[in-house]
Amino acid sequence: MRYVKPIKFKSLLLPSNVFYSPLAGCSDFPFRQMACLYPVGLMYCEMVKMDGLIRHEPNTYHLLDYRDSMRPIGAQLCGSNPKLAKPTARIIEDLGFDVVDLNCGCPVDRVTKDGSGSGMLKNPSLIGEILSEMVAAVKIPVTIKIRAGWDNTLLNAPEITRIAEDAGATAIAIHGRTRVQKYKGKANWEFVRECKQVASTIYVIGNGDVFTAQDGLNLFEQSGCDAILASRGTMGKPWLAEEIERLDRGQLPLDINGAKIRDHLLQHIHFIRLYKTPSKALLDIRRIGCWFLRSVGKIKKLRQKFNACASIDEAINVIANHDWV
Repeated sequence: MRYVKPIKFKSLLLPSNVFYSPLAGCSDFPFRQMACLYPVGLMYCEMVKMDGLIRHEPNTYHLLDYRDSMRPIGAQLCGSNPKLAKPTARIIEDLGFDVVDLNCGCPVDRVTKDGSGSGMLKNPSLIGEILSEMVAAVKIPVTIKIRAGWDNTLLNAPEITRIAEDAGATAIAIHGRTRVQKYKGKANWEFVRECKQVASTIYVIGNGDVFTAQDGLNLFEQSGCDAILASRGTMGKPWLAEEIERLDRGQLPLDINGAKIRDHLLQHIHFIRLYKTPSKALLDIRRIGCWFLRSVGKIKKLRQKFNACASIDEAINVIANHDWV
């Protein structure tokens, strides 16, 4: 049985049902430049706060930078004020995005303290109200990302799936952990399956612990979901979606050896250098270096040398002159 295939969100035909998640502090412009080197069904920008869009904060709009080469592309809104839902969804549509998403999954305290992110899981009717406002405001597909629930006493993902469907959302992504779990333990894909069982017209997207191609196919098989959303597994692995599709088709895997990892890391550094200030770029390349280098054996000394670099040129030289064989 083939799992990876095109999928249609309203009038938008997505080339694949393997998507890349919005990752705060990670899925920035250079990250998405790397991701679009490989076929991806849909990728999202980092989440942006509704009130930041309304106030026209430059830093908020900066997070939404994109190129047409990154399409299909979605933007994710975070906020719990229904009055901001319509105008901010329209801003996203006017900026040319293909999809707009509502974040109801972010578990960090600074987001949930005002009831946003996964704090919304405590108020399902508010989720429905905000989604209805967004759907009424735009022609592009509206999606939503949630978690299994707030904690083990409030596991309400199926209820929210029905609410999102009634509100007119096109798709709902379910992360198989509660907010209290954050990223601890193993994602429980049974929660995704339960949402799929109650869904009628809404697409159900599985999310959580997709780090390898086999993980992706296992999530499809075990949950029956319509699509998958890869998150942390894409960090340092922009080729993950293609690996999933190749395995699904019975094709040989990509030959990702040390030299390929070196070249991808240098390319990512190049994209960062072009996009960010030197000081910010140096911090960023240390972070993304950890992503790529974790796939290489016996690189403790390389990692130490890389992280100690005082300039981007020095970091490039360290990577370029390392013996990757």
